[in-house]
Formats: sequence, structure tokens, C-alpha cells
Amino acid sequence: MKTLILYYSLSGNTRKVAEALAESEPADIAEIKSAKRIGKLKAYTAGIFGAIGGKAWPIAPLDTDLSGYERLILLSPVWANNPAPPVNAILQQLPEGKTIAVKLISASGKSDCTQRLETAITEKGCTLESVEDISSRK
Repeated sequence: MKTLILYYSLSGNTRKVAEALAESEPADIAEIKSAKRIGKLKAYTAGIFGAIGGKAWPIAPLDTDLSGYERLILLSPVWANNPAPPVNAILQQLPEGKTIAVKLISASGKSDCTQRLETAITEKGCTLESVEDISSRK
């Protein structure tokens, strides 16, 4: 099964986890990038409210075609107990029929957004393989 590790990282913590995973997982890796530069102030204000509301922020076009993969491992930082808005944008763009594993990266290693993710993924005709909370403080 051809797998892609797809991640968004504002501060670099999620990038580190994605790169470590790419060393142990037989998969390609691609980064989700915001269409505009997002500073930490915006992330901690508008970003948090966007995450709580399940809003999507515009993202740059991906360098990788998702249709060539059967399985996606999606990594997201947790903002206010939810996926970051750029990740919400990717959830809206998922091609039908993919198997999705989600890894949520936070300082606490805990989130409570599994139901929201499951709904977003299954509404796109995809299968949620798993949701895993990972602490960035390892």
C-alpha cells in the first residue's frame, strides 16, 4: 500500500515528528504550507478560534498528487484541542477512497477531536485508520 506522510508545522515540532516517522515508515513525505506566512501571534489568536470552529485556512498547492497514494498519514499540531486550520483545508481536499491515519502533536500529548476528525474524513468517502495523540515533549 503506497503511503504518504502529510504534515503541517508552524513551530517545527510536527515537522520533527514527521521526519522521524519517515525514517521508520516506508512512505513519501510532503508538507502542507499556508498560502500566506502565518506568524505566531496570528496562530495564537485567529488560528485558535479557527481551529475551534473547524475553519480552513488557504494552503499552497501541494507538490504531491494525493491520488497516487492509497494511505495518508496526516500529522497536525493541536490548537485549542483541534487540528490547525491548514490541516482542516487538507481534510476538505481529500480524494475519496483513501485510508487515513492521523497523528496529533501537542505539548500535552492529549486532544479530544477524534469525533470531528472521523466525521470530516468519512464525509469525504475515506476510512479513518487511527487517531494517535503524540507529545512533542519527548
